[in-house]
Amino acid sequence: MMSEQNIENQRSVETTKQNDEMEIDLMEIFRKIVGIRKLLYKAAGIGVIIGIVVALSIPKQYTVSVTLSPEMGGNKSGSGLAGLAASFLGSGTSGSDGADALNASLSSDIVSSTPFLLELLVMNIPTSDVDTQIDLDSYLDEQSTPWWNYVVGIPGMLIESVKTIFTDESDQSSEKKGERTIELTNEQSSKINLLRQNIKVKVDNKTAITNVSVTLQNPKIAAIVADSVVSKLQECIISYRTFKAKEDCAYLEKLFKERQQEYYTAQKKYADYVDSHDNLILQSVRAEQERLQNDMSLAYQVYSQVANQLQVSRAKVQEEKPVFAVVEPAVVPKQPSGVGVRIYVLLFVFLSVVSTTGWVLIGKGLWMNLKHIGKE
Repeated sequence: MMSEQNIENQRSVETTKQNDEMEIDLMEIFRKIVGIRKLLYKAAGIGVIIGIVVALSIPKQYTVSVTLSPEMGGNKSGSGLAGLAASFLGSGTSGSDGADALNASLSSDIVSSTPFLLELLVMNIPTSDVDTQIDLDSYLDEQSTPWWNYVVGIPGMLIESVKTIFTDESDQSSEKKGERTIELTNEQSSKINLLRQNIKVKVDNKTAITNVSVTLQNPKIAAIVADSVVSKLQECIISYRTFKAKEDCAYLEKLFKERQQEYYTAQKKYADYVDSHDNLILQSVRAEQERLQNDMSLAYQVYSQVANQLQVSRAKVQEEKPVFAVVEPAVVPKQPSGVGVRIYVLLFVFLSVVSTTGWVLIGKGLWMNLKHIGKE
């Protein structure tokens, strides 16, 4: 028992010593910080200046958000216009379809795809002059960038200029018609990457609510581009959803005309034969007349079935079109988005004070030790 009490007493004594040493260390650190308070004031002032310079160097950007509520039906077997037409016409075609290969959850991938953004680059946008318009590609060239981007980009510009000297223009391949591959220039690639960063699409997997946001330096152009992105996204999804139905409808249109012509031909043969053998009562005449009548009836049945299927297919094309309800349209923003001047100032003041304190308390001593070791 005595040994256990001695051990506990030793532990309590060691803990007390550690706490006293920690208090002494904290007090020493606090005294050092108080001693360099004037240096910290200067560091904070430098941080304020740097924060203001950085905030003013970054161009203002405006974000426009559009919220959609797409109605992307899954299985429509026996429902909608196609099902109603099939039940009314007595056709066996029910107009059922399985799961969609392209639905609202893929909106983000569609908008960020290269073909979609290439089409977006050629869209016309209005300028300050009412009579003139420019495309989005030209507008992106007019957007301002921070000054340090030019400094960082100088080596790349020098390398590109050297490459152009030794590269023949005839060697540069371009996109060929009829090919599915796309070859982009460096300028197109950089602009597409810029659009990918500034155009964001978020989809709620539970409700399928889709939010499209566009960030540009001009608030009006940002609203126009956001509206165009939504329109092109709707066109892309509608085109895919109705592609198969339109192909089926076109095939049935062709089949309908063929069966209609066959029925008219059989009907004319029957009518001509009856007119030319009206007064004859021969058994062979009756047999031929009955055969032609059966051919006409069979052609009419096929013609009638194809006509019913065509009506169902036409209804299915309309039924396959998804409905997009615009919950929040594109509104021209009044206030810029992003980080404000105050945040930049506070951030650089904090970094300046922390770095100065760290240098005085830790970095300066380490540097002196390294110099001392180097001299030895």
